[in-house]
Amino acid sequence: MSSIDRRRALRAGAGAAMAGALAAGCAADAGPDRVAQDRTAPDRVAQDRPAPAASPSAAPPRPAPAARRFPGQPVEITHGPRNRDRVALTFHGAGDPATARAVLAEAERAGAKITVLAVGSWLDSHPDLARRVLDGGHDLGNHTQRHLSVTEMPEAEAYAEITGCADRLRRLTGSIGTWFRPSRTQYSTPLVTRLARRAGYPHVLSYDLDSLDFTSPGATAVTRTVTGLIQRGSVVSLHFGYADTVAALPALLDDLDRRGLRAVTTTELLS
Repeated sequence: MSSIDRRRALRAGAGAAMAGALAAGCAADAGPDRVAQDRTAPDRVAQDRPAPAASPSAAPPRPAPAARRFPGQPVEITHGPRNRDRVALTFHGAGDPATARAVLAEAERAGAKITVLAVGSWLDSHPDLARRVLDGGHDLGNHTQRHLSVTEMPEAEAYAEITGCADRLRRLTGSIGTWFRPSRTQYSTPLVTRLARRAGYPHVLSYDLDSLDFTSPGATAVTRTVTGLIQRGSVVSLHFGYADTVAALPALLDDLDRRGLRAVTTTELLS
C-alpha cells in the first residue's frame, strides 16, 4: 500500500476518532490500588518485609529547544535551501483550539512536521497547547503577545509584545521558543528585528508563500494556491483558526507527497 493510500485509509476513520477524543478530553488513567497484605503471616514478619518498590514517577518534560543562530542564513529568513526536497508549513497559533488540534492530528497522520508561531494571549487561554505542539515533534515559536501591528508600535511597546509572548513560552515550556515572527506583517522592520534579537531570537522568520487561508476562500482555493506556488525550500504561511485550512490540509499533503516534497519543521529545513 502506498503512503498516499495509507494516509487516505487513516483519514477515513479520523473524523470520528478526533471527535471522540475532543469530547473525552485528556483524562488520566486511574487503576485500582494495589495493596500487598499477607493475612496469615505474623504482624512482625509483615513489618520486617521490604516495602514494594514505588512506581517511578513520570519524568518532568524536558525544556523545549531554544532559539539558535543558523550560520549562513540572513537575519530575516524567508525560505530554506532550494536544492533539497523539503518545505516548512508554518501556522499562526491562534483561534479555536479544536481547529488547532485537528491541524496537528492531520499533519501527524501524514508524517508531516510543522512550525507553530503562537500568540501569547492564545497561550494564556489554552496553555496545554504549547506542550501539545512540542509533544508532536513540531517547532514552537513566538508570534507576539496580542497579535497587533508590531511594526507600527513605539519601541517600548513593540519590545513588550515580543517579550510578553516569550515569557509565556518560557513559563510553559522552559524556552522562549525556536522562532519569532512579527504579527500582522510579512516582513520585519530594522527596529523589530533589533528588538527580537535583544529578546533572544537570532532570526526573524518570514515566508515566501502566503496561502491566504485567512481570507476564507474555501479549501480548494487554499490547496490550489499552495500547491501552485510551492517549491523546494518554501516557507508557507497558514493559520490554525480557519476551517478551510483544516479541510485543505489532506489534499495539500497528498500533493506534496506525490511531488516528493517533505513537510518538516523550520529547524529541520535549515539544518
